[in-house]
Amino acid sequence: MMIEENKGVLITRKKWIAFLLAVLAFAHVASAHVVVNNLSKTDAISMYLQLGYTHILPLGFDHILFILSLFLLNPKLKPVIWQATAFTVAHTITLGLSMYGLISPPSHIIEPIISLSIMYVALENVITDKLRPTRVAVVFMFGLIHGMGFASALSQLGLPKNQFFLSLITFNVGVELGQLTIILAAWFLVGKWFSHKPWYRKRIVIPVSIIIASIALFWTIQRVFFPG
Repeated sequence: MMIEENKGVLITRKKWIAFLLAVLAFAHVASAHVVVNNLSKTDAISMYLQLGYTHILPLGFDHILFILSLFLLNPKLKPVIWQATAFTVAHTITLGLSMYGLISPPSHIIEPIISLSIMYVALENVITDKLRPTRVAVVFMFGLIHGMGFASALSQLGLPKNQFFLSLITFNVGVELGQLTIILAAWFLVGKWFSHKPWYRKRIVIPVSIIIASIALFWTIQRVFFPG
């Protein structure tokens, strides 16, 4: 019994070590190329679901600002969730193509475009006070770009050969759950209480959107002239 228990403890420790290595890779702390292979279905779902979620919360500050920009203009849950879902579908496509090796976009081009997409959505909040039907199409297009950015991070970890497709889908489910967490938190903290106030746009939407656009502009300059 003691031997079996010790084996169980060792297996559990190995799983946690693998997961910690993966988190370090996503946080860009580890300099080595980390690859996880031959995971069971349960381990693949557990690991990549957590990785997708943590890639948004707490590691994806630029992604958080993008989702908040989508939320600010029309903080009703249904339209924001539709936009976030379109975004997820789009980045799933390009992430999958990148991980399969069918496309290989250079990060020094993709990263500035990602920050420009954040600035675009934030400035749109300042310019217009209505959610246009075309915004879902624009968000989808930006999702394609963001998916290529996800690929550069996920490629440091890799996907297990025996659970490639399952891990890819699970990672994106984790990303979607992270997005929904941001949306729900923003709605409970801001949208529910203030979105119907006559001063909501003037005191919240415009100032916050300008701050987000300024941060995104700084990132764009930084990523263009000081990459790495």
